[in-house]
Amino acid sequence: MSGDKHQDPAVVGWFDFPPSKPARLIPPIVLAYIGDAIYEVAVRQFLISRANLRPHHLHRSATSFVSAKAQSRILAFLDPELTEEERDVVRQGRNAKSGSIPKNADVLEYRHATAFETLVGYLYYAGEQDRLRELIGKSIEFIEGSVK
Repeated sequence: MSGDKHQDPAVVGWFDFPPSKPARLIPPIVLAYIGDAIYEVAVRQFLISRANLRPHHLHRSATSFVSAKAQSRILAFLDPELTEEERDVVRQGRNAKSGSIPKNADVLEYRHATAFETLVGYLYYAGEQDRLRELIGKSIEFIEGSVK
């Protein structure tokens, strides 16, 4: 991976606002902050590609993909195929102190969800778009298969 190289802003991210630091130097909680948004957009785009476009249905469906419980399960599912570098990012995200108390998840699920979001944020800012699409695609397939 190329996480330690400060890349051209056209390669890193969707907009012309590159991060202030290389991905490896961004705090895990900050990576989780952007990772949460990136994953949410991916899930919304997936749901809009489906037939049922009623807003209430979209919101209810999205919750089954983006909840802390779902993200914790996704991380366990993806773990066997993560690289050592990705596992290191996950470990840092899991151990990061968020300063907030989870409302609808236990602490362990919340930490694993934060770790998943940290990984997504890291891949996004490291310019690893293909890997990001691969892991998010597998995540969505996994949750979609378990919801039915």
